[in-house]
Amino acid sequence: MLFQDKTNPYLFDPDVHLMLEFQGGDKASFEALMHKYYPRLLNFIHRFVGQREIAEDLTQEVFMKVYQAVSAYRPQSKFQTWIYTIAKNISLNELRRNRGSVVSLDEPFSSQEGELKRDVEDPSGVRPDEDLLRQETMRAVRQAIHALPENQRMAVILRRYEQFSYEEIAQTMRVSVEAVKSLLSRAKENLKEKLIKNTETFS
Repeated sequence: MLFQDKTNPYLFDPDVHLMLEFQGGDKASFEALMHKYYPRLLNFIHRFVGQREIAEDLTQEVFMKVYQAVSAYRPQSKFQTWIYTIAKNISLNELRRNRGSVVSLDEPFSSQEGELKRDVEDPSGVRPDEDLLRQETMRAVRQAIHALPENQRMAVILRRYEQFSYEEIAQTMRVSVEAVKSLLSRAKENLKEKLIKNTETFS
């Protein structure tokens, strides 16, 4: 039994335990995993593909694949890494099927507390012109990230928004840690270049 395999380090992951309990027939464990990961994956996919409606469909597809994979599931990584790898593959497949589709960068994100606008209002009494500048800056950053090559964009989203370590990004993207560092370094240079161009355009 996998529960008794003391040599498997991933059995210390509580989410792995939930998946194994689901494998044993406990549907409540699957619901617990959905409750925890659905908002996170929806935001992750939304940031990557850029369209809310598509992101919702793809997030549902992720959990369908998790449900269908339960009988063959073996904990060979952290559950988070495993499910984000599924989400990554589904998102890349969608982009490659629909290259050139229109992308909206102003749709709200979801969260456990409901929908969150991409630009959250600042309650500190910031002047309207300062708030407008801040929103324009945030929009420029989002556009610059979305314009990155797919692998760079994926690495940036996992690092910046999902707070993944280099090792977790490497496992999710199936590359080496050095490759992750290289992707993030190139992405940083590309973002700097794109943001400078945007600044020159509005100056």
